[in-house]
Amino acid sequence: MNTDSEHHYDFFVIGAGSGGVRSARIAAGHGAKVGVAEGNPLGGTCVNLGCVPKKLYAYASDFHMDFEDSRGYGWHTSKALFDWSILKSKKDNEIARLNGIYKRLLDNSGVNIYDGFATFLDANTLKIGDQIVTADKILIAVGGVPSRPSIKGAEHILTSDDVFQRDEWPEDITILGGGYIAVEMAHIFHGLGHVVNLIYRGDLFLRGFDDDLRKQLVEEMKVQGINLIFNDNIQSIEDKNGLKKVSMESGKSFETGEVIAAIGRDANTGKLGLDKAGVEMNDNGSIPVNDSYETNVPHIYAVGDVSSMYQLTPVAIKEGHYLADDLFGPNKDVKAVHYDNVATAVFSHPPIGTVGLSESDARDKGHDVEIFRTSFRALKHTLTGREEKTLMKLVVDKTSDKVLGVHMIGADAPEIIQPMAIALNAGATKAVFDRTMPVHPTSSEEFVTMREPVKS
Repeated sequence: MNTDSEHHYDFFVIGAGSGGVRSARIAAGHGAKVGVAEGNPLGGTCVNLGCVPKKLYAYASDFHMDFEDSRGYGWHTSKALFDWSILKSKKDNEIARLNGIYKRLLDNSGVNIYDGFATFLDANTLKIGDQIVTADKILIAVGGVPSRPSIKGAEHILTSDDVFQRDEWPEDITILGGGYIAVEMAHIFHGLGHVVNLIYRGDLFLRGFDDDLRKQLVEEMKVQGINLIFNDNIQSIEDKNGLKKVSMESGKSFETGEVIAAIGRDANTGKLGLDKAGVEMNDNGSIPVNDSYETNVPHIYAVGDVSSMYQLTPVAIKEGHYLADDLFGPNKDVKAVHYDNVATAVFSHPPIGTVGLSESDARDKGHDVEIFRTSFRALKHTLTGREEKTLMKLVVDKTSDKVLGVHMIGADAPEIIQPMAIALNAGATKAVFDRTMPVHPTSSEEFVTMREPVKS
């Protein structure tokens, strides 16, 4: 084991995901001696097991309806055949390319990369494999891992991580959960030709999103043929010669090919040895930090999914960048990270884009609101015959005329919502929307042509 000055750092980062890599690069750019430890492929959850492969799989799933819709435009398409192994192979190649890019970014920044998981020996010392490093300042950016249910037969349940590791799946898939990951997995498997059951213990999934979006997505998924099971939960699972027998709390039971749990994510802090460093954790394993991302130990910091209330890649990147500037940059008057109007997307079908306050949140915060809402069949589907609806909604403060929230479910919603976030952060009022010239014919023009509020 070595503890010499060669292995002492100004800044050491545990975790080479989006937040950790950005923080390491920026700190090194400011002249700090930086090291980073990562036991998995570089890039973290987003690159390897989250945003990137998820969206690639969602693209693959979308082709199912695209092939069908093309017939309405004169295309004669034979029965489409899908090959899981090709998709996985192509995905693996792209992820490997991104892993290489992350390595080059760190190497070119002068950051030393340690291949392995780091654990604390004390507040300034880390062990990585058979190596010991010390650091003046340490950043914890280890992200999260999928939660697993505590039920009988839980060993027979897969998680979202497993989805991206396999190139063969049974015909029938059951997904447990009601968050965006569960909804996206249901879309992926259904579009790729599988029978899908989605189980959620509540009466409506996507808690926290605007209710109109939630209800609209339920209707669309039902029309598509996805079996939605609300107000019930899995009690136990048995393996029956490869099939999974699922017993529900309601007393019902059925057999399915695989069960995938998408019930949330836990902070990946279990093996860090935080007690040896004196770092406090919340009951759920996440790490509380102050406005400067500092833990209770003054020189130890945390950013991203392990500490942030927003488990989003861009948030982790912003936090990591700010921290490096604040600690090592020449300008100590660093602009803080702003969490106002954080836009999010759900890659369901149709997809969702949302930013700002939902209607219920706006009312709960005391706003006297006006609601502008429209629902229509997009121009594309006038020829496809598909009855899929696009829904768009503005939540407006009646007193100030300020737009508090923008919500959409429909084609291209994730792309459309980004400039809406800019508008909200600029303080746009409904009058600004009204005087903006529409682009015709598009769906997005509806955001600037809604004139009359809906009746309360």
